[in-house]
Amino acid sequence: MALSRRLASGLGAAAATTLAVVAAAPLTVVAAPDPDHAAAAREAASWLADEFTDDVLPGPFKPEDWGLTIDGLLALSATGVDPSTREAATAQVAANVRAYNSWDNWDVEGVTDGGATAKLLYAASASSADPTDFGGYDLRAETLSLIAGADTDHQRGRVTNRAPGQVGPDPSNTFDQSFAVLGLTRSGGVPQDVVDFLIRQQCAAGGFRLYPDTADGPSPSCDDQPNATLDVDSTAMAVQALLSAAEDGAADAADAADAGAEWLVSQQHTDGSFRGSGPTTGKNSNSTGLAGQALAAAGRDPEAAKAAVALAALQLTAGNGGAAATEAGAIAYNAGGLAAAVEEGIADNHRDEWRRATAQALLGLAQVPLGRIGLDPPPTGQPTPTGTASPTPSATGTAPSATPSAPPTSGAPVTPTTSSLGGLPTTGAAITSYVLLAVLLLGGGVGLLLLGRRRTN
Repeated sequence: MALSRRLASGLGAAAATTLAVVAAAPLTVVAAPDPDHAAAAREAASWLADEFTDDVLPGPFKPEDWGLTIDGLLALSATGVDPSTREAATAQVAANVRAYNSWDNWDVEGVTDGGATAKLLYAASASSADPTDFGGYDLRAETLSLIAGADTDHQRGRVTNRAPGQVGPDPSNTFDQSFAVLGLTRSGGVPQDVVDFLIRQQCAAGGFRLYPDTADGPSPSCDDQPNATLDVDSTAMAVQALLSAAEDGAADAADAADAGAEWLVSQQHTDGSFRGSGPTTGKNSNSTGLAGQALAAAGRDPEAAKAAVALAALQLTAGNGGAAATEAGAIAYNAGGLAAAVEEGIADNHRDEWRRATAQALLGLAQVPLGRIGLDPPPTGQPTPTGTASPTPSATGTAPSATPSAPPTSGAPVTPTTSSLGGLPTTGAAITSYVLLAVLLLGGGVGLLLLGRRRTN
C-alpha cells in the first residue's frame, strides 16, 4: 500500500507539473503561408537582394537610403534569402547609425530623429544583434531617452525627436511609435506608457490614425480628433506592435490589436487588396503587404491568404514578365506599374518604386510577423509554433519603412477570428506539451493498473 500511495502521489505530482507546463505553453502557431506564396516571397527577396549596391539599397537621389536598406534587411530576414548580403548590409547600417538618425552629417549637432532611432532599435533586435551596442551606440537607451515623460500630459509615452530650440508639433507618427514598441519589446521590455500612447492613436472603429497631431496641435486621442483619417498601413503596424507588446505582458494591448485586426478585415477588397490613405488611396502592394502580414499575425488566416493572392497577382515572373521577364520576383506597386513593366521593362526612373513596393509587399507573402522576424525560421509551408518570451540580445545588425507605404513617385515596411494570443488556430497548435501529457497519463494509467493487479494477486 505504501508503495502504491507513493507511486500514485508521484504520478499525480508529475501530472500536475505537466498540466502547469501545458498551461504556460503558448497555444498558438503562425500558420504557414501557401507553399506557392512562400516561394513567391523568396523569389521577391532574391530580386531585392540583387538590387543592393555596395551592400546598401540606393535611393532616388543618393547612393544609399538607410531606411530602405533596413526594409531590405527585414525582407531578407523574413525569407532567409541571401545571408551574406544581409550580414554585409547589417554591418553597413551599424556603421552609419548617425547618418540615419541624426543631422550630424550636415554639421547640425544635437538633432536626433525619434522614428529613425526606434527603427534602428528594432532592426538590431530583429537581426539578433546587440541593440545596446549597435555600431557602438546603445539604441535602447537612446530610444528610451526620446520617450516623452509624465510632465507632457497626453503626450506621455510618445517617441519624439530631439532638436535644440524645437518649435511646433513633433513629426513622429504612428509608424514611429510602432517601431518603438516593437524595438523596446524585443530588447528587454516596453514601458506601459509607450504602449498606452500607441493605443490612444486608435479610434473606436478600430483603425489607427497616422499622425497624432492636428493643425491645432496634438490631440489627446484619435477619438478626440474630429474626422480623423484611419490608415491601413498605420493600423497594420500598430496591430503587430501591440501583439508583440501583449506577449510581453502589456495591459490592454491584446484587445487593441484584436480590434485593429477586425478593422483591417473590414477594409479589405473582394480581390484581397488594400488601399492606403492620402496619396496612397489607390489599391497598392505596400498597403496590402503590411495588412496581410498583420492579419496573419493576428490569426486571420482566410483574409491573410486573400491578401497574398492579390500580391502574387502583381509579381513579375518569367512567364508573365514580357519585357521585364528578367526581373522575375519583383512586385509592382499597382496594376498600372505591372502593365507598364510588362510592356516596356522597369525603367530606371521607376526602379526605386519597385524596390520599395517589393520590400514591403513580400512580407504579406511570407507572413512572418514583425514581432517574430529573426526568431522564427522562414516559412517552409508548414505551421510554425511561436514563443512568448522576449528574445535576449546576442551579439551580431532589419525593417519596414518609418514612413507609410510609398506612392508611385516616393518612398516609404492562419487561424480563426481570435487574437493570436489565445485561440487555437484552424491549422493546429503547438503539440509538444500535449504529447508529453498524453505519454505521462498513459504511463500513469499503466502503472496504476499493474499495482491493482499486484494487490489482487
